[in-house]
Amino acid sequence: MKTLLVIVAVLLASTSWAVRACPPSDRAALLAFKASLHEPYLGIFKSWTGTDCCHKWYGVSCDQGTRRVADINLRGESEDPIFERAKRTGYMTGTISPAICRLTRLSSITIADWKGISGEIPRCISNLPFLRILDLIGNKLTGPLPSDIGSLQRLTVLNVADNQISGTIPESLTKISSLMHLDLRNNKISGKLPQDFNRLTMLSRALLSKNMLTGPIPASISQIYRLADLDLSLNQLSGPIPASLGKMAVLATLNLDCNNITGTIPPSLIVSGISNLNLSRNDLHGFIPNVFGPRSYFTVIDLSYNRLRGNIPSTISSASFVGHLDLSHNHLCGKIPVGSPFDHLEASSFTFNDCLCGKPLRAC
Repeated sequence: MKTLLVIVAVLLASTSWAVRACPPSDRAALLAFKASLHEPYLGIFKSWTGTDCCHKWYGVSCDQGTRRVADINLRGESEDPIFERAKRTGYMTGTISPAICRLTRLSSITIADWKGISGEIPRCISNLPFLRILDLIGNKLTGPLPSDIGSLQRLTVLNVADNQISGTIPESLTKISSLMHLDLRNNKISGKLPQDFNRLTMLSRALLSKNMLTGPIPASISQIYRLADLDLSLNQLSGPIPASLGKMAVLATLNLDCNNITGTIPPSLIVSGISNLNLSRNDLHGFIPNVFGPRSYFTVIDLSYNRLRGNIPSTISSASFVGHLDLSHNHLCGKIPVGSPFDHLEASSFTFNDCLCGKPLRAC
């Protein structure tokens, strides 16, 4: 009788363990994903052994109820002890296998800052219905963004910065109404910005600098109520700056430097909530709007390398705060105003204009 009880107990324990282990299909998908990658220095995949991929597999987390794989979190730059012991950052080569798409309960995929992972983003990633975070920053990924990426209706973070992604911004991207953080910086993305950008109603950060984007800035961007950070610098954008950008409720950073933007500076930008304004290295002309006042609070305002003319506005002295001001390389003329903020600015803020004078330049 005792022997029978022991056998029953062992069977129950093994059955319970099997139920709590990850499904064999998830384990097989992870191993296929691992097989397409090579990580020679840290040994992060050495823990990917045994039948339960939910138990101490580095970077893998599972849903406690279903035991399905829910998160893949593999960062090449981290404070994890594995990096401290190796005294180096991570480096990994290979490709992202489409096998990752067999993990149909994934909520987040982070494969970031490995510097050497190449190939395209698997198109099937668009078929992961529960995906909320896709973070592939800092690799060597090529090819376009999946054309049907708009199918990811739960996605809140899309970060593919610092890769070699090419092609255009997929039309379907603006269908991701849940998207809060969009980071496409430092790639080779071309074409125009979507005219229906305003469909991204939850967006708070749109970082698209250092690509090859062309065409105008869509005025519809100003309809995104939550947008706080807009960086379109280092592209080939043209046309005027929409005045409506200066009427956005929470926009704090507007970087449009190093484009082919023309027209004048909308006065609305000067009396907005924007505190970091960079319009340098464009083809802006006309006068600097003389509308500064108590609502004007700038940690940075950079208008250098344009074709601005006339005097420096006297109302700048009435701004709440101006930290860094750069008006160099324009066609400004006249006496530099005295008092704050001009008393703490260096000559480099005013050089290479037509006929500016007064401190910190030569006397008038």
